[in-house]
Parts: sequence; structure tokens; C-alpha cells
Amino acid sequence: MDDDMLKEFVVEALDLATNVEEHLLSLERNPDDMQTLNAVFRSFHTIKGGAGFMNLTAMVEACHLTENLFDALRTGKAPVTLIAIEAALEASGFVADQLKALHNGVAPDQLSLMPHALEVILTNAIEGKGGVAVAAAPAPVAAPVAAAAPVSTAPVNQVAASADGLDWVALYNAVVPSEKAIASAPAAGSATGSAAAPKPVAAAVSSAPIAKVSSAEVKQNVAQPKEESIRIDAVKLDVLLEVAGESVQAANQAGVLLEKLLQFKFDDNATVLMTALTETLSRASRYSTELQRASLATRMQPVGRLFQKFPRLVRELAKDLEKDVDLNISGAETEVDRVVVDSLYDPLVHMLRNSLDHGIETREERALTKKPAKSVISLKAWQEASSVMIEVTDDGKGMDANRLRNIAISKGLIGENDARSHEEAYQLVFLPGFSTKEVASSVSGRGVGMDVVKTAVEKHRGDIKITSNLGTGTTFLIRLPIELSIVPTMLVRTSSASLALPMAVVQRVVELPEVYETVGGSAVLRDQGIPLPVRSLASILGYEPCTERVGIVIAADNPYILALESVDGTSDLVIKPLTCISTPGITGTARSAEGELVLVIGLSFLLQGCEQLGAVTA
Repeated sequence: MDDDMLKEFVVEALDLATNVEEHLLSLERNPDDMQTLNAVFRSFHTIKGGAGFMNLTAMVEACHLTENLFDALRTGKAPVTLIAIEAALEASGFVADQLKALHNGVAPDQLSLMPHALEVILTNAIEGKGGVAVAAAPAPVAAPVAAAAPVSTAPVNQVAASADGLDWVALYNAVVPSEKAIASAPAAGSATGSAAAPKPVAAAVSSAPIAKVSSAEVKQNVAQPKEESIRIDAVKLDVLLEVAGESVQAANQAGVLLEKLLQFKFDDNATVLMTALTETLSRASRYSTELQRASLATRMQPVGRLFQKFPRLVRELAKDLEKDVDLNISGAETEVDRVVVDSLYDPLVHMLRNSLDHGIETREERALTKKPAKSVISLKAWQEASSVMIEVTDDGKGMDANRLRNIAISKGLIGENDARSHEEAYQLVFLPGFSTKEVASSVSGRGVGMDVVKTAVEKHRGDIKITSNLGTGTTFLIRLPIELSIVPTMLVRTSSASLALPMAVVQRVVELPEVYETVGGSAVLRDQGIPLPVRSLASILGYEPCTERVGIVIAADNPYILALESVDGTSDLVIKPLTCISTPGITGTARSAEGELVLVIGLSFLLQGCEQLGAVTA
């Protein structure tokens, strides 16, 4: 079992168990609150699913019975009584104790079994029986134990002991207040009233029958989990990261101002102050950068946290579709911004469903090929420069570009002369309303799934592309920035506007000639012997024409050269997304070290050839 997965499950399940107790207490006051009933049902269902994955049998049994109870309560098959609430509280207490034990390092196979009494009270509550509730333990009497029962004078070796030779009751009484002490039975065969009574050990031990310890007393004395980590509201982390980013920007701007000041002559006293200011600013800049780096680290999470949710999904969906499929996962340790991790669940679900339903052949179809009977879907992640790559590949029947094109035309989604290349035809699956299924099923066919994928990826300044071979299989490749707030960029200028291009697509900078070669009336420039189309950044963005003598080779599937006025250098910018307006090609804004507003051009926009606009005419 993966220790990291177990730790994450325990942390999340403890939160759920805590919320359950709050919900149950609320339900005791408002037994007709369906929203709370549903919330408790979902919590136990979620814990049960994770516990089942971790092979925690006793926890699964307790959650399953409690889930059945709340299903009966939700549907009116059983009444919401005090007995039902008590049963659920007992169950949540048992689950919480097991989770705390796991958190404290107890091995899963060393956990206790579910008590028979808990099974009985849950079963009775499900059946609506109301006379078998466990009575609450009476409040302890605030008096010394010695006053309640005569003190035993048995020798130490005659005190009631457990199998390991220790008297746990005596040890318990030795460390709790007297009003919390519990009684103990004398050891078998011990002599009472011995003439030579030895000194009692630690605390007086009563000869009365052993009393029942209340759950409250037990919980007070259970060792609390060691806090190796804390959970912080994501909004607070976002604020911290934003403040760290702004501090870096402020330090950079101060550095620029200092450089300008150093161009002036100062007297001896001012020179000393300027030297001290330079050292102080250098230290402040270093610390702000370290703060920013540490803040970014708090948002990074391995994609395995996301990937671990998919094996069961694929297994159940493959069973429903009557297909034999294995899911292979690799690169789960790859780290990415938590916002990216959280936002990728739905897109990956749609992609896996697409592979299962559209890509993988039926058993009969597969039997006619030379492929293995069992299909394989691979889910892979890796880091590439400042991007994280996520790939979903199947070994199914592949995509027929001509069929995709004909379907899109028949649905009126494209014109007769659109999507002429195979790569463009594959992109048609992302169009809203596009589907190759004639009849919608519970899995696909409504033409919304892949549209959701593209929208979610581009929302986080990412890109997705498809490669496919008919009869062999299909690959979806997602490229996303590892972290969303800070992006390595190249600062450029055109038509007097300051812009930034993600470094992930910048291949190199070239000098542009005054006269170009032409192909079909459009300008091309040979780069390393290969003719590449030249596109004007000013024309693409709708700016006033200007003299563009600098070109940037864009590393896209179909490389091209972006023509612009000048290159001002590189910088890691704190990106703030556009929220109120939508401008084609622009994904956000930032501030340069000089404090100038910079527009950031989207990664996806550049990778897709700037929508094929802005061609330079010769």
C-alpha cells in the first residue's frame, strides 16, 4: 500500500468524520433536514470508498451499515430517532478512532475489528427498532475512589493483571484525576485482609466489579494524532502567493530605479548610502524570490493524487461496455499547481470515456485484428521545461479523418473547404455539438464531453493536440504550465505595445529581411534551410501597421515566424488573468520590472498558429 495515499486518505477522511459529527448533532435538533441527511450519507459513502481501496475491512463494514441506515432515513423506510442518531454517532466515533490510530502509525492490519455492539445498534436502527439503544454512561461522581469503595490490600503481584502481566486499570488510575478513576476487580485467589498489607501501587484499587468506561472518557485519553502537516484554506495560499509575487515585482522595480540612480554622480556621503542601499535591495530581492519560491511549493501537488481516482472508473466503465481494458499509469509523481490538478478531473474523465467508448474496439471487432484481446489505455505525465505534459493513449481503432470531416460538414459545424489536413480534422472533436455517435448513451454521444476538455485546458493557458493512426490507436497530449501564477516569458514590442510570449513556444530570434520570398502570395523565410511562413503580430492583434524587423520562430506543430518590432528581454512575470473582458489571443496581464503594463499572449493561441491570421504579404 502506498504510504502517501494512505496518509492523504486519513487526512481527508478525518475531516469528513469531523463534519459528520457536526451534521449528526444538527440532525438531532432538526430531524427533517434532508440536506443534512444527504450530507451524512455522502460522507460515509466517500469514506467507505477510500477505506475499500485501502483494504480497511472494519471501517468499510461500519461505513456500509451506516450508509444503509441513512439511505433508509432518506427514503423514509426508517424513522429519524434518537436511537438512529446514537448509532450513527457510535459509528462515526469508531471510524474516527481507526483513522487516528492510522495517523499515529498503527498498521492497517493491526486495527481493531468492528464491535458487535455497533453492528447490533446500527442494524436495529435500520429496522426501526427503538428499545435497544445503548444507555448513556452516568456522570461520574466527583469523589475520591477511596471514599467509594474499600481499598484493596492485595500484594502487587496479586492485582488483577492482563495477559502481558500489567495492571492497566491501576496504571490508568495513576495518571487521571481521582474523579475519573475506575474500579477494578481483585485478582483470582488474592487474600483479602492480609496481616502484612503492602503499600498500594500508584493509586488505590477497588475490589468492586469493573465499571464501564464512557466513550467520552476514552476519547479524552486517546493519544491525539501528531500534526506533521496542516490543512490551509486554498484562498489563503492564493493570497500568500499573490503577495509574494508582488514583493518580487516591487523588488525588481526598485532594482531598475536604483540602476537609473547610479548613473548620477554623488558626493562621498551619498556614495556610501547608495552602496548600503544597493546591498540592502539585493538582500530584499533575494528574500522575496525565496518567499515566492516557497509559496509556489505550497501549491504544488503530484498528479498521482488525481490519477489514483481513475483505475476503478475505467474498470467499471469497461465492464458496462463489455470491453476488456487495462489502465497503465506512469509519472504519477510529477508535480503541478494544485489548481491544475483540481481542474483536470473532469477533462480526464471525458478523455478516458472517449477512449473507452470510441477508441477501443468491441470484443468482436478486436477478435478480427492481430491485437491482444485485452486493450490498453495509458495515462502518463512528465515535466518538460516549464510545462507538464499529460498523455492519454489507447491502442484502439484510431480516428478516420475523412469521416470526422464529413460528420462536421453534415452537422453544419464547418464548411466544405475547412479542416483539410488530418491534424485539423482531429481537432473537430472539440467542437461543441460534435459527436460520431448517432444515438446518445449514458457514456457519450451528446457532443459536450470533448468540448469541456478543450475549454478547461485553455482556461489554464494550456494546449491539447491529437495524433492518431487508423487501426492502431489515438493519443491526446495536454500541455499545461507547471504553475499558473508565474510564467517565464519573452518581452517584445510591436506598434509601441508591450507584450509577453510564453518561453515554452519561443525557439529562437531571427532577423527579418526587407524583402521576402513568396509562396502563394504570402511571405516565407528560410530558417535553417526550411521555409517558414511569416505572420505579423501587429496584424494578428489588430494594431496599427509598423516596421517589423525581428522575428521569433514559434515551436508549434506547424512552425512559423512571428514578426514584431523588437525584443526587450526575458522575465518571469506574475500573470493576472483577464476576468471582465475577453480578447482573442490575450490570456492575461502583468507588470514589467519598469512597472509597465504587459499583455500576455496565450500559449494555445500561439501553438495553433494564431488562428492562421496575420500573414505577411511580400
